[in-house]
Amino acid sequence: MITLPEPVRLRGGDLVAVGLEGLRGRMTRAVLSALGIAIGVASMVGLVGISTISMAGLMEEIRQLGTNMLTVEAGTTLLGEEARLPAEAESMVARIPGVEGVTAVGLVDDATVRRTDKIPSSNTSGVAVQAARTDLLGALGGTVKSGTFLNEATGRYPTVVLGASAANWLGIGEAGGHVYIAGRWFMVVGILDAVKLAPEIDRSALIGWDYARQLGFDGYATTLYERSSNESVQYVRDRLSHTVNPAHPEEVKVSRPSDALTAEAAANNAFNALFFGLGAVALVAGGVGIANIMVISVLERRQEIGLRRSLGATRGQIRMQFFTEAVTLSALGGAAGVGIGLVICFGYAAFKGWPLELPVQAIAGGALASVAIGAVAGLYPARRAARLTPTEALATV
Repeated sequence: MITLPEPVRLRGGDLVAVGLEGLRGRMTRAVLSALGIAIGVASMVGLVGISTISMAGLMEEIRQLGTNMLTVEAGTTLLGEEARLPAEAESMVARIPGVEGVTAVGLVDDATVRRTDKIPSSNTSGVAVQAARTDLLGALGGTVKSGTFLNEATGRYPTVVLGASAANWLGIGEAGGHVYIAGRWFMVVGILDAVKLAPEIDRSALIGWDYARQLGFDGYATTLYERSSNESVQYVRDRLSHTVNPAHPEEVKVSRPSDALTAEAAANNAFNALFFGLGAVALVAGGVGIANIMVISVLERRQEIGLRRSLGATRGQIRMQFFTEAVTLSALGGAAGVGIGLVICFGYAAFKGWPLELPVQAIAGGALASVAIGAVAGLYPARRAARLTPTEALATV
């Protein structure tokens, strides 16, 4: 009685070696197939990384600017008319326990800003003229891009500080020039950087509080900016409207500017699911490409399959060979995609100057998804190769 030898078992290292050898023989086709997986993973890691870094950058800006600033504005009366903050609003807010400082701006009605007196008065470029306290910039945490901010001396003369957007709209890049305001020439003594917590200041031309009276300013503040200790923010917020206008607190609007930045960060985070979806679509497309190339590979390598079966390879070994090729191809594409995505994250963080916050979930999810898709894509080709008998496979030789 003839005893057949036991089939040789393939170890894990042998399977990987056989799989890589199969890919090495068709390098161009393998690279193009892995490219689909790489694009999908890179899209997932890169897009989610950009969103994560943006959120981290915004949160860092919020931390630096602080969440302890509140703004107070006049609302509307019960009849729908515009209300006005009381003249003593600033001094009354300063008396609230926990308030560290309060400043204000006041809109100068009917005053327009033009680059020259040759421009029609109707062309205001959307720049508002506001009277400003000299401590405004410090309260807002703003910085001067060019020149200086208003002080007790310059605030008594026709001088102006332009917000970032206002300077851009007027075509003024640095301090030292002049603009035409309400029929008078004003010297531009400063240009501000963008003020994150008060975007309305970016669109304003700021003049001294005292000098603004010569342009018809009534002396009433339109917006108050209040800073309090971090522990007393909510306490102060609950009492602001009643303190500013005890008779009609419903006519006072109180808000915290940092809430808008926090909402923006939350909105960026909400897009992560969409970015995951986009990357998943690209991954599925890459998986279809791998399945296609593996089916073609089985057809082209029928002789190899037949020869291996004749030399004693089992169906399971043939199945695992082609399955390993598909998983290896997909894993290599996933690794390349993760690398590309990380390069995008590093580049974006460096360009923006924001802290590097890597999307760990996207990296892990992309890598695991690429392997899983490769496994699914390799199932059918592997089973098809395993079903071939030695005679069927060698019949094509």
